[in-house]
Order: sequence, then C-alpha cells, then structure tokens
Amino acid sequence: MKKLLVWMVLCTLLFAQDRLLVFAGSASKPATEEAAKAFEKKSGIKVDLLFGGSGYVLSQMKLSHQGDLYFPGSSDYMQIAKAQGLVDPKSERIVVYLVPAINVPKGNPKHIHSLADLAKPGIKVAIANPEGVCLGDYAVEILEKNFTPEQKRQFRKNLVGYTGSCAKTANAVALGQADAVIGWRVFEYWNPERIETIPLKPNEIVRIGYIPIAISTFSRHPKLAQKFIDFLTSQEGRAIFAKYHYFTSLKAAKSYIGAKKPVGGLYHPPKEWLR
Repeated sequence: MKKLLVWMVLCTLLFAQDRLLVFAGSASKPATEEAAKAFEKKSGIKVDLLFGGSGYVLSQMKLSHQGDLYFPGSSDYMQIAKAQGLVDPKSERIVVYLVPAINVPKGNPKHIHSLADLAKPGIKVAIANPEGVCLGDYAVEILEKNFTPEQKRQFRKNLVGYTGSCAKTANAVALGQADAVIGWRVFEYWNPERIETIPLKPNEIVRIGYIPIAISTFSRHPKLAQKFIDFLTSQEGRAIFAKYHYFTSLKAAKSYIGAKKPVGGLYHPPKEWLR
C-alpha cells in the first residue's frame, strides 16, 4: 500500500507545472518543511517533499525516473548517487552539518550518561537501519570503534529493532519505544518536550556528517531546482536550519565537539550488522 501511494504521488506530480519534487532523507525534515514553505511563499514555486531513509528515497528516485532534487541526510548516499549518475555533481552544495549523539526520552529515566551505558543489561536501544539510513552507518561505526566484542554482544541483546529513517529513530525515544538511540544531536530540538541529548565524548565521535543537496539527472525543472538550492544555502535559508540548531558551518560543528574530525565519507558496516 505504501509503495502504491508513492507511485500515485509521483504520477500526479509528473504533470504538475512550476513545482519541484525533492527526494529527501528525514535528517533534515522539520527545517526542510519550513524552508520549503518559505521558498514557496517567496518564489511562488511549490515544493513537494518525499521523506524517508536516504537510501530508500534514492531507490525510489532511481526506479521512478522522477524528482528534481536529491537531499539525503548525510554525504554517504550522495556519494552513491553521484557514482550511479543520478545527480549532477556540479550542482552539489552543502547545506548544514550534523554531529552524532545519544538521544533519550526527556528526563532520562534510565539514567544513561555514556555510550558504555547502552551495553548495560535491561536497556532498550534502537539504531537506524544501516542498509538504507545513513545514520545507521554512523551508529555502527561508533559502536565498532568504541565497544569491545563483549559490549557489542550485549548491545545487540539490548537492540529492540532497526528504524527506517531519522524521523523514526527520533520517534523511538519520543514515544518510549526505546530507552536510547544513537542519533543526531539535533533530535532534541525537533521535539524538546520529549527528547533529550547525551553528547558523545570527542574521542567516541568518528565523523562529522553533513547534509548535501544536488539536482537530479531526471529533473524536468533544473533551473527552478537551482533556485531552491540557492535559497537553502542563502542566509535566509540557513537561518531556518539554525533555528532548529543545525550547524550551519563546519567551524561551529568542530567547536561543539572540541576536536578535529573527518567530515563526510563512506562507511561499510560489517555483515553482522546487516539483515
């Protein structure tokens, strides 16, 4: 049923004029929704947003041969999109930066204060699916770097499930489905009444993520698509993301961590983390 609804939306948008279709990873969801409305008000150009795990929406764009822009939640899947010729690499721009963190329900009822606490018996944890959500790759990479084999075994015992997008990862703690997730620092600001952030130690963070955007090779409106990119990367567009506490500069992300870290890149999780 979900796939049928996606195809119905795509078929409807195929005949639409002066509107853009964006396949977006949900790591940017709240800010992108607000930015799209602001852009539409300013330009008169309607922006339709299809959110999901970055890998999943990339597959939808590829199979449907539709979409004007690809806006994944991190650089990982943009690399894949460029390698497969699905976006114009010259059009790629960085919008904001992301730092991984531990997210817990407001009030931190299980008293989780460190990464090691996620491997304690009786803790329910969740991570994004590393096979289709870039956040899942970051989570596994952090666990592989910092946990002993015994800690990894206990973590997997605590693992209540994989989530299909960044939004679903944030909701896992907001709705009490998990005691903690390895998510993005910004999740707290999506739903401050229900989500709290426990920062990772500088040595536990492997990479800084960033959210790029590029014009799809299937775009029917590349000039309009470029206008949306220009808006998102303008002072006005970045101010909307700053409102939700995204890092609008690499300097700000590094300052928050307090240490130099690689930016972007690809990570291939070990097979035991894949379904």
